[in-house]
Amino acid sequence: MIRKIVSTLRPADSLNLSFLFFLTVLVLFFRQRIGAAGQLVALYSLLFFFQLMLVGFGNRDGLMGWMYDLIFPTISILLIFNSLGKIVHSINPRDIDPLLIRLDYMIFGFYPTVMIERWISPCLTDIMQLAYSSYYFLPLTLGVTLKVTRKEGALGHSLFLIMFCFYLSYIGYMLMPALGPRYTMAHLQHVDLKGFLIAGPIQEMLNRLEGIKRDAFPSGHTAVALTVLYLSHLHAKVLFRLFLPVVLALIFSTVYCRYHYVVDVLGGVVLAGIAIIVGELYYGHRAERVDTDR
Repeated sequence: MIRKIVSTLRPADSLNLSFLFFLTVLVLFFRQRIGAAGQLVALYSLLFFFQLMLVGFGNRDGLMGWMYDLIFPTISILLIFNSLGKIVHSINPRDIDPLLIRLDYMIFGFYPTVMIERWISPCLTDIMQLAYSSYYFLPLTLGVTLKVTRKEGALGHSLFLIMFCFYLSYIGYMLMPALGPRYTMAHLQHVDLKGFLIAGPIQEMLNRLEGIKRDAFPSGHTAVALTVLYLSHLHAKVLFRLFLPVVLALIFSTVYCRYHYVVDVLGGVVLAGIAIIVGELYYGHRAERVDTDR
């Protein structure tokens, strides 16, 4: 049974199982510092075994297919991200915001979020907050499109690279925790980010959903959005043309809305490059090995 399950693992399945195992070991190692260690181990174990069950379940038609390809991976990414609030500062209590602030100033000679105040308007703030929120829908839109059009190979490829990018960003948060300029530079800002109707409710919802994760560096929004853009160029050209202006607006919004320093965005660009290059090398190697085994 175990051999059968292992033989049917997709790269995305192996990645998810490996990362959940890594997080479990990490939490157990730092259990004296992490107050909710038992809850986290239980969560990761539950996700781990549910992933194994989905892999071992032979019939993937209908709802089970959607669960396997999109619903469960999305749930895993969100639950793991949510769990980081209990981990990051417990294992690494030193924020690197002062360094990021200095780097931004060294590059530009001014503080970008403060300089952008001259462009702030309620209409633009609404647009930028919508653009920032599109991050949550870009991967799903690509996945649903590939699923509906029955591009199973493209879907498996995209799922792996997107999850790989997400999980690399999570490791980045643990190694280099940072709050972001909306907290650390609030005393320097003179103009509030107020929209007409949309920005305020979206900001409040994101604050409740995301909480304080110290997830500023590298910018996961930038990295994941660029990875999705790359995959849409490969597998869904129509989506690529639709995504391109949205992704450009999203990247600008990360600084405009004060979620990220510019250095975070540059880190996100580098992270996307690493995720794509390393991910493609592994994915290609895995495909060659599977073909050889056959």
